[in-house]
Amino acid sequence: MSKINKDFLLESISEIKKGSEEKKRKFLETIELQVALKNYDPARDKRFSGTVKLRHIPKHSFKLCVIGDEKHLDQAKSLGIDCRSVEDLKKLNKNKKLVKKLARSYDAFIASDGLIKQIPRILGPGLNKAGKFPTSLSHQENMEDKVETVKRTIKFQMKKVLCLSVAVGHVNMEQ
Repeated sequence: MSKINKDFLLESISEIKKGSEEKKRKFLETIELQVALKNYDPARDKRFSGTVKLRHIPKHSFKLCVIGDEKHLDQAKSLGIDCRSVEDLKKLNKNKKLVKKLARSYDAFIASDGLIKQIPRILGPGLNKAGKFPTSLSHQENMEDKVETVKRTIKFQMKKVLCLSVAVGHVNMEQ
């Protein structure tokens, strides 16, 4: 296993930022971390996936939706977070197109722990296939902290290729 030298990493980041300033683009550029695996056969060896919690929020326009009971819906509205009730989800009526549209319109979902078990029955497998199955939220947890944690968490998944890539920031961030 080879580790990245901290000086080399900081130098690379400053080069990326300098290149971004030289050629301005009309969108906010994302900085991605790519990891190439050597001596690993995805056909024989087990594939893996996981999550990493960063110190900062890598995506500036992160859209989150709370699926919850009355208490969580009131909290979400007071924090200015989009929210849906079970009745709103039942209106989708397991319609695949509508569930897909819901999954595409948000980056992540948080659901009340009592509703987590009902979501596959109400919506079908749509959210799970999109890789956006809701994170559990209990009544004892602080919603603001949970939202912050979900925004900071990045998911990675090893598929058939030997390269993993995840967004870790954008060019307007401090080093």
